[in-house]
Amino acid sequence: MTNTDAAFWDRTARRYAKRPVKDQAAYETTLERTRSYLSSEDRVLELGCGTGTTALLLSNAARRITATDISEAMLAIGREKAARQNVGNVDFERATPFDAPFAEASFDAALAFNLLHLIGDVPTAVERIGRLVRPGGHFISKTPCLAGQGFAIRALIGFLQRIGKAPYVNFLSTEGLERTIAAAGFEIIETGDFPRKPPAHFIVARKI
Repeated sequence: MTNTDAAFWDRTARRYAKRPVKDQAAYETTLERTRSYLSSEDRVLELGCGTGTTALLLSNAARRITATDISEAMLAIGREKAARQNVGNVDFERATPFDAPFAEASFDAALAFNLLHLIGDVPTAVERIGRLVRPGGHFISKTPCLAGQGFAIRALIGFLQRIGKAPYVNFLSTEGLERTIAAAGFEIIETGDFPRKPPAHFIVARKI
């Protein structure tokens, strides 16, 4: 993840914050399944938190959530929302999987929603996330897996990238993503697609 990526999300942060959730039912399912793996004593790290919506909704399911993103503009909106909602157990910090300034095994769970497909080197990112989760802790992710999409969507994304209207996109497969997470020292214990098409692949993995 680069300064170019940060600049893109900084430019789009305010517009992004105003967008409604595309599939509310899928989002609610994601939240419900995630909550089922958290406890009131958990220290949780969210990577790619955006404007903090998910972290704030999950704030009552954990002791403390450290919500991180590459974009300072996104984080600023998250802090504004936390203040308005009087949520005091969510911290917003700038970090990526590649430069997260946290001690190894310092979190009970790490979350990455709609993030991994925006990263070029996913194996290294997942390996570094794994270092931050204690043995027995969880890595919970949901990732658009676009490997099976046709030429038209690839061409559209490529065009939007050339004119600065889309970020980098990694066309991952569900099977490849599961192999990558398992190879980083995790045991996959639950999967699902919320929504199914194109698959936004939900994975719960336990640190071995």
